[in-house]
Amino acid sequence: MNSRRLLNLFSANARRGEFRADAATNTIELYDMICSSEDEAAWFGGVSLQGFAKALRGMSGPVHLRINSPGGDVFAGIGIAQLMREYDGEITAHVDGYAASAASIVAIAASKIVMAPASMMMIHKAWTVGWGNADDMLQIASLLEKIDGQLADTYAQRGNKTAAEFLDLMGKETWFTPQEAIDSGLCDEIAQETDKKSAQARARWDVSAFDRAPPAPAVEPSNQADQAAIAAAVAAEQAAALAAAETEHAKRKRLLQLLAVTA
Repeated sequence: MNSRRLLNLFSANARRGEFRADAATNTIELYDMICSSEDEAAWFGGVSLQGFAKALRGMSGPVHLRINSPGGDVFAGIGIAQLMREYDGEITAHVDGYAASAASIVAIAASKIVMAPASMMMIHKAWTVGWGNADDMLQIASLLEKIDGQLADTYAQRGNKTAAEFLDLMGKETWFTPQEAIDSGLCDEIAQETDKKSAQARARWDVSAFDRAPPAPAVEPSNQADQAAIAAAVAAEQAAALAAAETEHAKRKRLLQLLAVTA
């Protein structure tokens, strides 16, 4: 795996999304990345486990969770899913664009899953970034295998395939259409809305960090100016975020080199 891939996903999508919760309508909009901490969410934009927990605590009764997310931190996603399972009420997940990577774990934790006609759900094996020697890398690989096994079990508990079959689909980085998700037991129904709306929702995200990402949906002419404005607005922030992250990476690498010399 390219060690920059996770960083590329976050930096390419920095501040493209939004997270909102409306207690008056019991609606949560997870139109954002899933971050490991409040600090990471503040830097890249996105929602953390803490932020989602606070939003859900403000709800009572049936909740509608609207999702358009390229994913993010797997443990934050697992934590959000557990909060949803423990919630005292029915949660309906509406996949309005993408429920990719960690966002798929969130979606399938809902009581009911409804996907827009042109939306997609994606499952894949876990990513990470690591430093160290060969022993360290083997330990990281072992941890990733455990995480993959747990994720496959989670999909199997909701879906109609075995954990081994879902693990195989994860290894292939599988992008499900709504009907394919229904056929695999990961979706309950397809929403009655136009393809254009969900395609435009997907167009918000840059998913090129993934190996088998679908082509970017075409943007309607009326929305091209908005898309250009969004791209221009986040370009500087993306560059700054990537530069800062690479600087931190270089500092850690240098520290490890010094430790190796002095060990």
